[in-house]
Amino acid sequence: MIKETFLSVNVESKNVLNLRMLSRKTKYGIKALTYLARQEDQVPTSIATIAESEKIPHKFLEAILLELRKNSILGSRKGKGGGYYLMQLPEKIRMSTVHRILEGPIAMLPCVSLNFYEKCEDCVDEDACAVNKLMIQVRDNTLAILENQTLKDLI
Repeated sequence: MIKETFLSVNVESKNVLNLRMLSRKTKYGIKALTYLARQEDQVPTSIATIAESEKIPHKFLEAILLELRKNSILGSRKGKGGGYYLMQLPEKIRMSTVHRILEGPIAMLPCVSLNFYEKCEDCVDEDACAVNKLMIQVRDNTLAILENQTLKDLI
């Protein structure tokens, strides 16, 4: 019965607990990175080639790759034969890093974030908060998985 109440509150109230799904931006970013990591010769690959192969909208992919380049995950070369390439070996690129670049904090709530902590306005006592305790477990387990997965593990 508690579970049913929790689920109905979750669905009906936007302020109680908004569990998020992975954004398309992050999903497409991971798909593009795995595509680049699978390239044997590591020569620059055009946005059009990646977009077509991975079924990612070209303009959206362009913005994602630019963000990964700004964060030193990718490099780029302009002109004929240009495109994007990995700046690091696939085994050095952790999924936690990619997630933080494209998605933001790993924690689902700011009150449990390790890097972006903010106190919840509606929480009287974090130490006694059941939602806080649950989300710490979710954060810790998610972080453990993302920290231990590299781009190489996905190819």
